[in-house]
Amino acid sequence: MSSGQDSMLYALHAIQRSFLNPVANFSQKASDLLEGNDGLPARMLRANLASLHRITKAFDKPAFGITHANAHGAEMVVVEEEIDCHPFCRLVRFARRSEEPTTAAALAADPRVLVVAPLSGHFATLLRDTVATLLRDHDVYVTDWVDARDVPVAEGAFSLDDYVVTVQRFIRKLGAANLHVIAVCQPTVPVLGAVALMAGDGEPTPRSLTLMGGPVDARRSPTEVNRLATEHTLAWFETNMIHRVPAGYAGHGRAVYPGFLQLTAFTMMNPERHAESYGLYWLDRFRGAAGAERAKTHETFYDEYNAVLDMDAAYYLDTVEKVFQQFALARGTWVVNDERVRPETISTTALFTIEGANDDISGLGQTEAAHDLCTAIPKERRRHLVAEGCGHYGIFSGRRWREAIYPEVRAFIRAAEAAR
Repeated sequence: MSSGQDSMLYALHAIQRSFLNPVANFSQKASDLLEGNDGLPARMLRANLASLHRITKAFDKPAFGITHANAHGAEMVVVEEEIDCHPFCRLVRFARRSEEPTTAAALAADPRVLVVAPLSGHFATLLRDTVATLLRDHDVYVTDWVDARDVPVAEGAFSLDDYVVTVQRFIRKLGAANLHVIAVCQPTVPVLGAVALMAGDGEPTPRSLTLMGGPVDARRSPTEVNRLATEHTLAWFETNMIHRVPAGYAGHGRAVYPGFLQLTAFTMMNPERHAESYGLYWLDRFRGAAGAERAKTHETFYDEYNAVLDMDAAYYLDTVEKVFQQFALARGTWVVNDERVRPETISTTALFTIEGANDDISGLGQTEAAHDLCTAIPKERRRHLVAEGCGHYGIFSGRRWREAIYPEVRAFIRAAEAAR
């Protein structure tokens, strides 16, 4: 496929957006004008316009928007700080500030946690609830992945090996011996690989490693995501999913898996669920004030869900091949920069795996498989949790995460702090 053909899909997408943006702007303004009008025709028109706006609007990268946190019995300001910068990723700290000396000292003593966000379509802001909850008791850092269409070609490609090396860079910068790492979904594989390579080289490794809902061994309880990868060849993915970034973006010419294609794939996994959600949204906007709270919840969720980024082609194809087709980590055949990944060399890092009982993206047992690989970690320093009633997103966001899963994560991190 030539570069011109590669760019054509992007060009068509840009043309589509040029038509949809005025529609989205008009429908929003018209809907706002009808607020407070309780006549039946006005309510129906308002609901129609609001729904049209949601369907046609562009969804840019959201802000984390975490400005305050409650910790040690006090509310304090939270400030985002860029700690390190890689062309494809920023390491961001959510620094909690307190003027009160006792509280400031308590904050400084809290465990340091690196949250490795997934690079699988959505921005790191998808973990907003994860981060906000962790800030109650931890000094939190997050990998904020950059949209590949915004990375100049001169910066080179970004592969799965590069992902592993980037995670190692951040772990070393934060100090492995005093660090706890949480990997959510996709990064369970490269993070486990990064720690294993560090252990194999005799480096310090993090005090604890929490893996949540990821494809450590995608052969177990395969889902539609897994079946898609095994039913097609790598050449099929390269031909059908990879496109060139057109002019107008910093990454002009870069081969990527475009975010708008990923969003289509996400939506088609559960089309009935999304259709039902939008139907309820129409009803809530029709109800006016009575449905305002639930309508706002819908908008907040889909502002995040519909905001997607492009992934570099090398990384995307590496992930399809090594994680979902070769199962290289689980089979012991994964090689990163000429060094074989050996999870059995990890011995001093405590391991916690978490799965959702109703996860339709990473099936039951896929994350738990890490225990079969990390054989040198003592059993008393390993734990597995199946969260009943939880789907994929529920294990790191929402009420069950905050009330049932987070307390277990907090206790595990505290135990790892005490053990070492």
